[in-house]
Amino acid sequence: MIGLLVNHKEVEELMYMLKREMDEILFDFSDERINHVVKRGMEERYHILFSLFKRIAPPNECIPYIRKATYNTKPESGKVSKKNSI
Repeated sequence: MIGLLVNHKEVEELMYMLKREMDEILFDFSDERINHVVKRGMEERYHILFSLFKRIAPPNECIPYIRKATYNTKPESGKVSKKNSI
């Protein structure tokens, strides 16, 4: 475990950077040209970014970034299907 001591201005900057990254990933999820393998990697990255974000952001700012569904691929069909998650 690593500790980090930041001031209020630095927290605001971290929140801004995390929001921008998460917004970009959320936008890219709707792009059908992106391969399902890449989307799986995007999901993993989004999960890491969101876990960092929820540590520094107030709960009311976390709500819009909660994922309503994840995208998983069924190996036999190759199609992307939605799976509910928390």
